[in-house]
Amino acid sequence: VVRRRLLQRYEHQPFISCLAGFYSCRWRRYQRERTEPGKCCCSMCMFFPLLVAAFCFSLVFLYTWGEGKNDYNNFDWYNYGNLGFWFLWSLVILIVAAVLFTYVSLLLVLAMCLLAEGQQLYLHWSHKIGTFLVLGFSISSLFALSILWRDHRKTVRLSFQVTAPYLHIGAIAIMVLLAWPVALHAIRADKKVTQVIIVGPYLAILLFLFLIPLGMYSPCIREMGTLGPKPALIGHRGAPMLAPENTEMSFLKTIEHGGDGLETDVTISYDGVPFLMHDDTLKRTTNIQEVYPNDTGKAASFFSWDALQKLNAGTWFLKNKPYVGMGSLSKADQNQAMNQSIYTLSSFLRLADSHNKLVIFDLYRPPEKHPYRNLWLRKILDVILNESKIKRHLVLWLHDSVRSFVQSVAPGFQHAMGRMAPIEYLLLHNIVKLNLVYTDMSSEDIRKYAEANITTNFYVVNEPWLYSLAWCSGAHSVTTNAVHLLKDLSQPLFLMTPQQYNTMWILTDVTSALLISLIFAL
Repeated sequence: VVRRRLLQRYEHQPFISCLAGFYSCRWRRYQRERTEPGKCCCSMCMFFPLLVAAFCFSLVFLYTWGEGKNDYNNFDWYNYGNLGFWFLWSLVILIVAAVLFTYVSLLLVLAMCLLAEGQQLYLHWSHKIGTFLVLGFSISSLFALSILWRDHRKTVRLSFQVTAPYLHIGAIAIMVLLAWPVALHAIRADKKVTQVIIVGPYLAILLFLFLIPLGMYSPCIREMGTLGPKPALIGHRGAPMLAPENTEMSFLKTIEHGGDGLETDVTISYDGVPFLMHDDTLKRTTNIQEVYPNDTGKAASFFSWDALQKLNAGTWFLKNKPYVGMGSLSKADQNQAMNQSIYTLSSFLRLADSHNKLVIFDLYRPPEKHPYRNLWLRKILDVILNESKIKRHLVLWLHDSVRSFVQSVAPGFQHAMGRMAPIEYLLLHNIVKLNLVYTDMSSEDIRKYAEANITTNFYVVNEPWLYSLAWCSGAHSVTTNAVHLLKDLSQPLFLMTPQQYNTMWILTDVTSALLISLIFAL
């Protein structure tokens, strides 16, 4: 008997040695201690819940930040405005979040395996520090997002409309995997109170997951034949993932990839020439630091057109690569981008007219002391009506301050509004389109406006899942940076019929219930 016990004690266990070595740096047999299932040592009771919390918070942040990819460029642009240099901070945060989640997930898997083997958990001090870092990073990042980027919560809520059925399957799969250690510890626990404490929360969460599909809603779960037409694609500043924004090359790329319309930003030079520029200054999208190094902070509208023509509007694009995953350009495209200049409104309109493309633009009033501060709209209208002579039905007029005047001098324009309003108001002012930020997307509102022959455009929609949601919701068009990607979608992602969804839901719940019952029975 003594010999048998000694053999059992010093039996070589390479699997447990690896688990304990990676988890607690206890590679030798005598450094480890066994524990009875259902019992918990002080170290386990303190740090295992902390590890679970770090896993949960890091998972939430990784999902939240990952689904926010649609707005990464806005985030990087915001940091550029505050820091003064361009960097893909959004991608760095995504990589850090993924690495930290992977790290804490591996620790949790090691802990579950050790518990299943009856080993006590002694988390190494370096892993304790790592766990605290993951937990602190995740909580602080989620808090910062909730304060600085409140609309991001709306993006996450929208994402649930397309990902919830698949998140449900993933959650059920995790619960099935957890059934084995939960059952092992519950069955071998000496007290019924301990069994209830272990099994009760597990069964409550499982029941909640089984029933949660009853409260799910997704416009992409619909009957066959009820899906509306594919939303039209309007290039946001052209095709800024393929060419420098607001340049001739950018708009030509949109046209080349089949875009239905062009969106841009219009300001006016010191001598009265309307040109295309989104930023207040020229620092981000030109080489002004090389040509006019003392005027980098000067408003773009305070430069004469002659001065603006001397700037290059393309080299920054090749240097900074402003979009995540934009890929590399061909040699021909690189050469073309390097020779782009600031584009005039007149040239833009003539290009759109020649290809029969809709145009929509944001108009920026010049600052104080600008000679055209009170005449800028008349100058812009003169370019539209007399200089470019674009077909009027191609113009989507968005500016609201002088709408009645514009309707009187240019009766052929299509009028759009940048906010939701009562249908009676829109019809009274001859508004035919709403141009809304995508976080305002609602299939019910889209349907309500469509019944009054008012279409909806959502901006800026770059990700396929978000475009799919707009398509399923009935949106008429979207403004996007990724015309070249979205044009290839033949149907919405995650599209399914209610019968397919119910089958998937019932099969998932029944299969998981059988597996969990089998695990507890064994």
